[in-house]
Order: sequence, then structure tokens, then C-alpha cells
Amino acid sequence: MTGLRDKVGDATRSLRDVFRNPGLRRIQLAFAGSIVGDWAYAVAVAVYAYDQGGPTAVGVLGVIRYLSLAIVTPFTSLLGDRYPRRLVMVASDTMRAALVFAAAALIAGDGPALAVYALAIVTAICGSPFRSAQASLLPELASRPEDLSAANVASSTVESIGFFAGPALAGLMLAVTTIPVVYVFNAITFLWSAALVLGVRTSRTGPEHETETESDQPSESFFREVSAGYREILGSRDLRLLIGLYCAQTVVAGASLVFTVAIALNMLDIGRSGFGFLNATLGIGGLAGGFLALVLAQRGRLARDFGVGVLLWAAPLLLVAAWPSIAAAVTVMMLLGLANSVVDVNGYTILQRLAPPETMSRVFGAMESAVIGGMALGALLMPALISTVGLRWGLVVVGAGVTATVVLGTKGLRRIDLTALAPAGLELLRGVSLLSMLPEPTLERLARALERVDAAPGDVVIREGDSGDRFYVIESGTVEVTKEGRHVATLGPGDFVGEIALLRNVQRVATVTATSDAILQALDRATFIPAVTGQGEFRDAAEVAMTTRLAML
Repeated sequence: MTGLRDKVGDATRSLRDVFRNPGLRRIQLAFAGSIVGDWAYAVAVAVYAYDQGGPTAVGVLGVIRYLSLAIVTPFTSLLGDRYPRRLVMVASDTMRAALVFAAAALIAGDGPALAVYALAIVTAICGSPFRSAQASLLPELASRPEDLSAANVASSTVESIGFFAGPALAGLMLAVTTIPVVYVFNAITFLWSAALVLGVRTSRTGPEHETETESDQPSESFFREVSAGYREILGSRDLRLLIGLYCAQTVVAGASLVFTVAIALNMLDIGRSGFGFLNATLGIGGLAGGFLALVLAQRGRLARDFGVGVLLWAAPLLLVAAWPSIAAAVTVMMLLGLANSVVDVNGYTILQRLAPPETMSRVFGAMESAVIGGMALGALLMPALISTVGLRWGLVVVGAGVTATVVLGTKGLRRIDLTALAPAGLELLRGVSLLSMLPEPTLERLARALERVDAAPGDVVIREGDSGDRFYVIESGTVEVTKEGRHVATLGPGDFVGEIALLRNVQRVATVTATSDAILQALDRATFIPAVTGQGEFRDAAEVAMTTRLAML
């Protein structure tokens, strides 16, 4: 219980640190306003399309929007590398505000539905460079790596709040006003976002310092540059699996644009406001999912927990298919929201750790394009299923299909956790006889806490009689152990020193000196002692090792 409380406290502190940074605070507040407006707008667009042409109109509009985004996103994501990212975000916001104002005027004046649909598509395209520019701007604003990680968590939390607040506000406004009012509200949130982002100041101007050689590349080189993210994904089986499962999840997300409307207005008959509030429960689950993802991350099973998140996007659909009720629908939407946060936080974290730094932004662009395509497929598939097998069986087909996909990928996700995501130094610790019996999560925590120590020939690593504050594992090179000037042993890679002073709380019993260029990995007392305390097998092995070594001195 104490461990869980500590992890929740760490999550709270990380979010607080983000909002102490003026630039990060402005970005997160801008994103908060924008995402709330976006979700309110999404509800209004879905209701408008449903009024005009039923679930088919909702699905077709979703397909066109997402296919357009899938095509243009790899190109528009380059804007954040070619121009100041802050200005790219401001331009995206202002253009979307103008387009949404225009759409509101059209709807209020009973303008043609096709024009309203066209504006919705163009608005989505204008928003495509915002997220990639935002993700690229965060490293310029974060002063420490910890701040960047916290900013990513904050973004996920803000998005979850938007999932809740946007649909809830839309439901309230649709209950007492009209669709154009929701559109105007969204436009105002874009202006709010633009004003906040415009005030962001960075010490680096970034993309405008592109070299002449890069800017003068021929068109073939430009298209090769755009496709680099796709080539990276296709060339790595781990990235292929990750993006494939991400796409499977977004198929359900795309289908949800249709089945949520159909569940609310047809299956449950709870009306427009009920549809808005049903969507809001997605955000409630998302808030819980953000903290859950932070807690689960401590287990060192990012990929397998990612798979569980994808599973929770699909399997709950079977519940509402078998038990069509408001309680089931609310439960399903909350589970989808919870799963969404786990998938997003874990998926982005894994991708950042797997993708090479030199192509990472393009990998993210390719991923965004692929998952948007998945959403388009889901939005196209769901109306077809509803018209052929009905809503309930359509939910079964989508839910069971994605569930089967996750089951097939389980082995690969485990491989990613054990190899690709293993912290540096884990394999070294696995080979240390004293530590080999520790549980895998404990070894991973120790590996993440390792501190590299470089020693030249003649450097004293441990001095006899000093107090002990570190445990060392030799990664490369050799060291000599001496007692009162007398040679005791020569140790090399995989050997360890320093455990006696820490475990028995005594002064150093020998001197350790490097006899060649050596690299050692160190664990301080505060990390080492709590990790091994209470581990019965370790205690017995350590006692044997210390007794043997003391007999040699």
C-alpha cells in the first residue's frame, strides 16, 4: 500500500513540476482549451451528420476526415521542422478558428450540408501539424529530462480531461442551445490556445536554423525524407508489432464514432444530451488511466501493459452487445477511456525508446498517419456492420477481432519488454552471481539506478578503512583487491565489490585499485539496501559470498 501511495505521490509531483515551468504551463493550458473545444466540436459534428444522414453520414464523414489526415500528416508534420514550432501551432489554431466560425454561420443559416462537411474536413487538415509541432516544442521548453517526461504525462492527463469536459459541455449546450453554439465555443477555444502559445518564449529557435544543404535537397530527397519514418517501422519487427496493435486499437476508436451515436440514440434512446454525457464518461476513465499507466510503468512491463490497454479497447464491447443497458454502456465507455490513457502513455514511451533519435519525429508522423488510417477503417467498417448484421453483432465482430489480434501479439510484446525495453545494464546485473536470484522487477529497478564510474590504471575505487556507500559491478577492465598492501585477488567483468561494508554496515575491509582502464557500474546504499532487504535467497547467497571473501583476506 505504501508503494502505491509513493507512486501516486510521484505522479502528482511530476504534474506540479510541469506547471511551474512557464513555457510548459502555457503549452498545457493551451492544449487543455483546445482539446475541450475539439471534443465538444466532435460531438456537435457527429450529431449534425446523424441528423442529416444517419449513421452512414457519420461514418462516411469520419472516413473522409481520417483518410485525408492519413495522407497529409507525414507532409504537414515537416512544418514543425522547417518553421518555428510556436508559430506553426498558432497558425493551426487561427485557421481552425476561422473555419469553425464559418461552419457555424452555415449551419445557422441552413446552408448546404456538403459545405459543412467540407469545412469539417479542411479544419481537421489544418489541425494536423499542431500535435507534431507541440511534441517537438516540449524538449525546447523542458530544462531537464524529468521535466520532459512529466510534460508527456501532463499532456495525457489534459487529454483525458478533454475527453470528459468537452463531451459533457457539448451535451449540456445541446440540451439548452443549438449546434452552432457548440461550434462557436470550439472556435473560441482555438483563439485561447493561439494566444497562450504566442506568449511562449524559448532559448532555441530550432528549425529555422536548417542548413543550406538540407533546404536545397532535390524533390526525390524530400520524398525520401518524408518516408523515412515508414521505412524505420517496416524495418523493425518490434516497431511493426507496436504500430500494428496501435492501429488495431484505433480501428475500434474509429468505429466508436459511429457505435457511440447508435448506442445512445437508437439502442438506449437517451437523446442528444445523453450522447454527450456518455462520451464524457470516456474522459473519466481516461483520468484514472493516466495514473494507472504511471503506476504500471514501475513494473517494467510497458509493452505487455500496452497490449492489455488495446485489449480493454475491444473486449468490453462484448459486454454492451450482450447486455444493452445504460449501465453497460457507461461501464464500457469508462473502460475505453482508461485503456486509452494506458495505450497512449505506454505506446508513446515505447516508441521514444525504440525509434532512433535521428528519425524519431518522422516515425511519429508515420505512426500518426497509420493510426488515422485505422480510425478511418473503423469508421467505414462500423456502418457496414450495422446495416448488415446489426449494431449488437457489429460490436461483437469488432471486439472479438481486435481481441484476437492482441492475443496473437502477446509473445512479441513480452519480447519487447525483455529485450528492446530492457534498461542498460540489466544484462550485466543478470550475470552477477550475487544478484541473479533477485526478481526481474528488482533487477530492472537496480539497472535503472546504475551510475557509471570510469577508472584509469592506478585509480583507487575503494579504500580500506573508509565508510561504505556504494556497491560496484565491473563492466570492463580489471581491478586488484589488496588487504594492508597484500594482494588478495584480481577481478574482471561480471565480478562485484563493496557488498560487505553495505550489508554488514562496517568500514571497507580491503582496497580495490584499477589495474587497467576499467568501467564499473555503481549502486548507492540508498538504492541497493532497500532492493535486497527481505530477499531470502539473496541474503543466504550474500552471506556465503561475504564469508568466503573474508576468509581470503
